[in-house]
Amino acid sequence: MLPTHRANTSSVNGRNRKQIPVQTFSQRKQSSRMLDRVFNFKEMDFSSALRQMIYLCISPQRVYRSIYQHKQTTNRWARQDPAFIILLAGFLSVSGVAYGISYGRSFTAVFILILRMVCVDFILAGLCVSILCRLFANRFLKHQSIYAVDQSIEWSYAFDIHCNSFLPIFLILYVLQFFFLSILSTDSWISLFIGNLMYLVAFSYYNYLTFLGYKALPFLAHTEIFLYPLPILISLFVLSLFGFNLSLHVIPWYFHTT
Repeated sequence: MLPTHRANTSSVNGRNRKQIPVQTFSQRKQSSRMLDRVFNFKEMDFSSALRQMIYLCISPQRVYRSIYQHKQTTNRWARQDPAFIILLAGFLSVSGVAYGISYGRSFTAVFILILRMVCVDFILAGLCVSILCRLFANRFLKHQSIYAVDQSIEWSYAFDIHCNSFLPIFLILYVLQFFFLSILSTDSWISLFIGNLMYLVAFSYYNYLTFLGYKALPFLAHTEIFLYPLPILISLFVLSLFGFNLSLHVIPWYFHTT
């Protein structure tokens, strides 16, 4: 495996001097290239990104099986192409327009709704989650390195994991929920069951894809810890069936206050 950074010390002129990490500069340079490509649609491979979205729904393991080969050829775990992010942001924008039209919102309100979906739900929340997961994994899940240099999770790869994991949340809570609005807006037990089940499946799938993303890294151990929230989610779902309709609380607050 190609090195990412060096953390060992070496003796220079009779003194021990810590090696300067080479990962920081490399990641900054790669991040700069990534930002440059955001505005260059001709270089983006949208067909490949769309295929990854399909496989994340039907066979997510297949997406992460190619991670090691990608690392060998590019010396990066993360994607070099922002097409996946652009596509998902575009789909969220279309969803925001659909919700805005269905609720009869103004152009300004729809625009604010799109900003909330893309910038807050997807990007800001994703940055917070990916940063916390990366810090936790780097601190507690790395096992004794068998490589020449210490391995570390790239922040961009952690955000890639979030993007992959956010896809089922988008499909269930932004798309599927839209077609069930007439049922979910009623105060009935079937509305409670269907609505809360959607949230359970969406966030459970998010946890599962997050687990797969960190499991794909060979220098991490005990990544099953990312599955630990699943029993908590199931317990909350069972408790919610006694009268707490999550959809009736979220939908009016989210879509009627723009």
